[in-house]
Amino acid sequence: MSDQIKITFPDGNVREYPAGTSSLDIAKSISEGLARKVLAAKVNGEVRDAFRPINEDASLVLLTWDDKEGKAAFWHSSAHLMAEALEATYPGIKFGYGPPVDNGFYYDVDLGGRKLSDEELPKLEKKMSELASQNNPYTRKEISKKDALDYFAKKGDEYKVETITELNDGEITFYQQGNFVDLCRGPHIPNTGFIKAIKLTNIAGAYWKGDEKNKQLTRIYGVTFPKQKDLDDYLKMQEEAKKRDHRKIGKDLEIFAFDDDVGPGMPLWMPNGGAMIEQLEALAKKTEEDAGYERVKTPHIARESLYIKSGHLPYYADSMFPPMAMLTEAVKEEDRPINREEIKKELFAKELTPERADQLIDKMLKLRKELPQERYYLKAMNCPHHHKIYAAVPRSYKELPLRLAEYGTCYRYEQSGELFGLMRVRSLNMNDAHIYCTEEQFADEFKAVNDMYLRYFKIFGIDKYVMRFSTHDPKKLGQKYLDMPELWKKTEDMVRNVMTDAKIPFVEVPDEAAFYGPKIDVQIWSAIGREFTLATNQVDFGQPRRFGLTFKNKSNQDETPIIIHRAPLGTHERFIGFLIEHYAGNFPVWLAPKQVAILSIADRHIDYGKEVMNELKKQRIRVILDDTSEKIGKKIRDAEVKKIPYMLIVGDKEQQEKKVSVRKHSEGDKGQMAVDDFVLALSKEAAIP
Repeated sequence: MSDQIKITFPDGNVREYPAGTSSLDIAKSISEGLARKVLAAKVNGEVRDAFRPINEDASLVLLTWDDKEGKAAFWHSSAHLMAEALEATYPGIKFGYGPPVDNGFYYDVDLGGRKLSDEELPKLEKKMSELASQNNPYTRKEISKKDALDYFAKKGDEYKVETITELNDGEITFYQQGNFVDLCRGPHIPNTGFIKAIKLTNIAGAYWKGDEKNKQLTRIYGVTFPKQKDLDDYLKMQEEAKKRDHRKIGKDLEIFAFDDDVGPGMPLWMPNGGAMIEQLEALAKKTEEDAGYERVKTPHIARESLYIKSGHLPYYADSMFPPMAMLTEAVKEEDRPINREEIKKELFAKELTPERADQLIDKMLKLRKELPQERYYLKAMNCPHHHKIYAAVPRSYKELPLRLAEYGTCYRYEQSGELFGLMRVRSLNMNDAHIYCTEEQFADEFKAVNDMYLRYFKIFGIDKYVMRFSTHDPKKLGQKYLDMPELWKKTEDMVRNVMTDAKIPFVEVPDEAAFYGPKIDVQIWSAIGREFTLATNQVDFGQPRRFGLTFKNKSNQDETPIIIHRAPLGTHERFIGFLIEHYAGNFPVWLAPKQVAILSIADRHIDYGKEVMNELKKQRIRVILDDTSEKIGKKIRDAEVKKIPYMLIVGDKEQQEKKVSVRKHSEGDKGQMAVDDFVLALSKEAAIP
């Protein structure tokens, strides 16, 4: 090992340091102020503790609170701090998992039959603050599997013991701060003193490992910040978020519902929700038609062989609904062989390491032997079906780029503890499309997709967004990623160049690519500053080869296309959930479920109200007539509560003059208008952008 190492910074600057220097020491060499902000570090693309020594030449990114990975390390360390407070308060407590999440952290714990109430959370917060003020360092220790098992067996924590049994010797580490020791991969912040503001937010139940057959543990959620002001601002935002909660507003406005008999995570779209879906689909179809897309439709189920060919089985089997076995269709052995070598071919095992291939083959053999009948799966993704449409006829370079679009319904078996309103569901309708193009066409096509995102952002008033560019980890080729290093480098360079040339803001995130290629995760912020994942843009060089997709090039030779997977509006479920919060239910006129409410002052005005309603309906304006016997003030309040953009009041004067008195939601009286003039003005405002 050399006595000196070269450290390359993000700006390309290279400095030399003694081998064994930590990222924190490097930060101090730049400035003490910077060192006080460093929470973790990215060394050769791997997020690590800032206090770990670096013993070889490396690229280095110092991570602070402003970085997503910095926040994750901060909240991960906060989960350990909470665990220390819990152990001090409730001796004998046992611990499951305690990861960071998008807005804070949680820990799943077994309190040994004790119940934890919300009233006890302030006491735990106080204990956490006391421990944080001790400035205890987080320390990392590599430990043998035997010693790790002995430690937690002696402690009596069967959850940690079970986790350790699933790990390989040589990859196990403990972290300690103060008197608390935990099994953990890290990374962690330098010391507890960084944690200045603490709020424990919620208590819930969660099954061990997310499996409903296992014991239910207590899940404690929390959030922490390096400054009290940051916490105060966050809590204010949360209060506003409660008012905008898509679950409450969705119920109040009769947009969607859930029903136990239908099943958890299966939203029922009511007429108001159906109207919004129709408008969103009309917008997407208009946009896509203008961009040269062609619409297709595919079934909701498919044979097992399709998903094996695509690679989704067995990799994503846990996220798919269990298969349906067609017991009446006998399966000939030559059609569905239970044979290692044949399965090896099906799984494209040459793209995997031998060890990984053997694992997957064993898994498929077990599945086949347990249930050898013909097997069908609910569609969890549209892409394999679209590939079959591409392959249905011979293709020429003259047909490319070929853009196939579908609002396809997919089904994914999210764990019950992960379901959340419209944001995490089991039935979802996706604004999906796949672009089949040549390498030369890729840059223009990828840029056009990004331009489509920007157009949608403008339509919906999304001012803050960022693209997360997820790349592969070369060390995981053949395991987590297709073993095609040259194609990985080429496609990642292509995506990076397109994003840079188009001046689109993006951050690069290593080791989060899709199995078959790099991807862009689109992050957007609502009007109150909450972050959402909208959709994913993926480059795919693996599936075209798996499906044998080709086209004849100009030399009449077979060539493999590149595929771009894209879904700019994500799913109806997640996007409408976002829009409900973003607009607080006050949707723009074109998207509002009901655009106009006609309010009759007395029963004698109902017939005239119906005449006005019919004129509006002729222009496909979504309108209701409140012909109840309530007083006009009550009718106005009801329409305001329903957030209907326009109210038309009809009484004696309006009826005689063939006019309407116009009120706008939250703005009040707009004066009288002739019916035809109002219809004309509203038709323009209600047009799909």
